[in-house]
Amino acid sequence: MDPNNPVVALCAAGMQAEFSGRRDQARALFLKAWDARQDAFEACIAAHYVARHQDSPEDTLRWNAEALARADEVEDDRVRTFYPSLYLNLGRSYEELGDLERARALYERGAERIGDAPDGPYGDVVRKGLHDATLRTATTR
Repeated sequence: MDPNNPVVALCAAGMQAEFSGRRDQARALFLKAWDARQDAFEACIAAHYVARHQDSPEDTLRWNAEALARADEVEDDRVRTFYPSLYLNLGRSYEELGDLERARALYERGAERIGDAPDGPYGDVVRKGLHDATLRTATTR
């Protein structure tokens, strides 16, 4: 991602605030990123981060769904590596709301796209998250 992109820069600043324990500032920066979005790619990024700071599981679900919907609107490969994480986050939202069937389906879609996850620590977290979530929501057949 281009660190000079205003939305990316705002989200990076929001993550710095979050890591420093300034949750309210992080939330404000993520919302500012959402307001600054100019295309589906930027909207996907901003919605992903806005979802992190919601007061209810329903609102978190709404923003995670928004991030995935916006990713689907991007007409090039810029969001390809995001999909495993987007499916993981949306699945987690459904799981937290008790809809295990929908959560499981999203985790499975994320697992199908796991090859798109980037190498390195972030990709490792996504891979482990999808693996654990798939096991957690598995049904006996």
